Amino acid sequence: MHCPELVQMPYSAQMIFKHIVEIAQAFACVNRVALTVLFASCVAPSFADAAEIIRVGAGSYTTTLPAGAKTPPEKIYRTENARAKMPSNDWWSSLAWTSNHFAHFPHPLAMRVEPSGLRIFFPNHITANKAGIFGAMASGTNDFILGHSDESHFSETLVDGWSDWFVALRFGSAGKTLRVSYGHGSPFVYALYEGGSPKLYFPQPPKIWSGDASTAVLGLTVNEKSYALFGATGSHWTGFGSATLQNASAGKAYFSIALLPDNRAETLAFFKQYAYSHVADTRVAWTYQLQGSLVTTKFTFTTRAYEGGAAGTIFALYPHQWHNTKSPLLPYEFPSIRGPMKVGQGAEFSTEMIFPGVLPALPDAGGLNTERAIEALRTDFAKPVTGIHDTYWSGKVLGKLAAALPIADQYKIDASDLRTRLSSMLENWLSADKSAANNRSGLFYYDTNWGTLIGYPASYGSDTELNDHHFHYGYFIKGAAELARVDPEWAAKWGGMIELLIRDIASPSHEDALFPFLRALDPYAGHSWASGHARFHDGNNNESSSEAMNAWAGIILWGEATGNKPLRDLGIWLFTTEMNAINEYWFDAQRRNFPPSYPASVMTMVWGGKGANATWFSANPEAVHGINFLPMHGGSLYLGLFPDYCARNYQALEAENKGTNWDAWADIIYMYRALSNPDDAIAQFEASAGKYPSEGGNSRLNTMHWIYNLKQLGHVDRTVTADTPLYAVFRSGDKRSYVAYSMRSEPQTVTFSDGFKLQTSGKGLVKGARQMAR
Repeated sequence: MHCPELVQMPYSAQMIFKHIVEIAQAFACVNRVALTVLFASCVAPSFADAAEIIRVGAGSYTTTLPAGAKTPPEKIYRTENARAKMPSNDWWSSLAWTSNHFAHFPHPLAMRVEPSGLRIFFPNHITANKAGIFGAMASGTNDFILGHSDESHFSETLVDGWSDWFVALRFGSAGKTLRVSYGHGSPFVYALYEGGSPKLYFPQPPKIWSGDASTAVLGLTVNEKSYALFGATGSHWTGFGSATLQNASAGKAYFSIALLPDNRAETLAFFKQYAYSHVADTRVAWTYQLQGSLVTTKFTFTTRAYEGGAAGTIFALYPHQWHNTKSPLLPYEFPSIRGPMKVGQGAEFSTEMIFPGVLPALPDAGGLNTERAIEALRTDFAKPVTGIHDTYWSGKVLGKLAAALPIADQYKIDASDLRTRLSSMLENWLSADKSAANNRSGLFYYDTNWGTLIGYPASYGSDTELNDHHFHYGYFIKGAAELARVDPEWAAKWGGMIELLIRDIASPSHEDALFPFLRALDPYAGHSWASGHARFHDGNNNESSSEAMNAWAGIILWGEATGNKPLRDLGIWLFTTEMNAINEYWFDAQRRNFPPSYPASVMTMVWGGKGANATWFSANPEAVHGINFLPMHGGSLYLGLFPDYCARNYQALEAENKGTNWDAWADIIYMYRALSNPDDAIAQFEASAGKYPSEGGNSRLNTMHWIYNLKQLGHVDRTVTADTPLYAVFRSGDKRSYVAYSMRSEPQTVTFSDGFKLQTSGKGLVKGARQMAR
């Protein structure tokens, strides 16, 4: 049951109570956030408008599509087994959106659905040039196709289920079916047959190096890659010496394939131990520990043994995982587009990562005088915000205000009119009641079919393709977090709608009746995907990693401001996970993943099957680099964790631009430059005399406050943590500066990992410094 169905029913007190009880029973294991929002939205609708408007506190959304609005396609390619809210924005999403044959990349393997079955390919040959890094499955290239002995052509393939990083497909129907499952990090592909047995099509006869026609297990080489085929015990093979192999399955329905790291007999024997234990479920769970600012992520595999009793499986970890795990690893690895994947075994593994803290804004460290701050704020917001833009460009305005307001507070500037602008603009969007003042045209619609909130006016495919929701809604969440920081009453009134937006992009509950689990973030790949549909031959993609980080920072600030620790911890996990992926795959900040032949300092777009040194919208060096910087605010200090890399990235940008004559986003570039060389950033800013091309979601006040105060504070110091989520540490020479922000009204002692302590006297920002031993 979900809210749209409930509110469209005729109401009586008895029926309302009955449905409340049913919902409570169905959601007994949902976290507090989900239950709170569910009851806010379902229990208290406006009865007069129940067919259209769903009230959520002071806000609302609609279940009736606005006139002229567009939605995602009605058809979802799924079986009756896959009736939960369909994930979008995943590595395998094209499978749910179309029956066309787009490649998808679980890594180390790659797949594509064909009429004859599942094409399987290992893209082990990684190439690179100035355009990007490539390992994609080229058209017409394959290692082999896994098919069905009694069905040579499947008219349709449907999603048959999924878990946190695995997917299951069904080929065929009416008694002749092939069901396959596979996922991130798995060298295995599992298959179940009905009305037939395994049949494999190779581009040329494979070289068999282990087994023969009478053995159930074969080791073979195709395209210089090693695989194992695991038929059921008692089965045998036909087709030896040809390009087609068929397994006579002895009446048993199960089969599996494994990519092998080599063609040694002992490797095949090791993989065989787990080959008959099919992965049935995958789950991710996370914790945040204040002491040490430690984020732990646990990845669990549940298996079903069709033969033997082996529990667990063999799995390959991405670099951002194996660099941060204490779980034992094996002496095997697979090459991938992300770098080497190292192999482990068992039913689970964990990673431990450090959360570096976020702030509402950088502190006033004496770098900028109040008069200049006042003038900057006056210039920034001289013109009122008018009209309703789409969700992205309205979001940019919300983000601009949210970044400026905590800075204005530090300089004791009266910005109450700007705070009113921020709240009015948000409230306008968060209410779908057309009878309200100003005849609102910005609203959110709940699409029951896909399980998503869509803001209208939409943009960049956020409606028809479900693209970029975390980019767009992150600005709304960030704006709301800034209001909640100073106005708990506003948060209490409007928080239900904000938490619905959070659930749309990152629901933390598998049992959420309205939204899929973690729509935007891929928990195993460690980063978000921007495309809702992933209908590309290179898989899904993500460009602006920094806008994803903006959303996660907003969730942290919102959760801390409202006292919602589960949401705060969700945001911290999202932030820390994606941050590590960014430093490995977008920036390669420690120079351990990009091939030596890749000359660029940044990977602007991460795809499933490649990486691109380009953007969707511009070839300007400012855009190629800056799209992974913006928006910059107190949650952006993660960009400076590796100052040497910041210098390298900036120097590459300047070389590509042939100097510092920036024709776009100069303010963002100044701010990024300040993370490695604030003196140069200030010199460039002053030389511009205020006539620089600014980024649309940034303000002059934010730029000046950032670059002038980083000159006083120094570089980000990643070696020290704090026992509070809102903190930062800087170092300049032998001076270390400490910053913390408290959302509490009562005093708080913040202890840093090097023993330094800060004492808060209530809500607000505190800072301190001390000289370090040389």
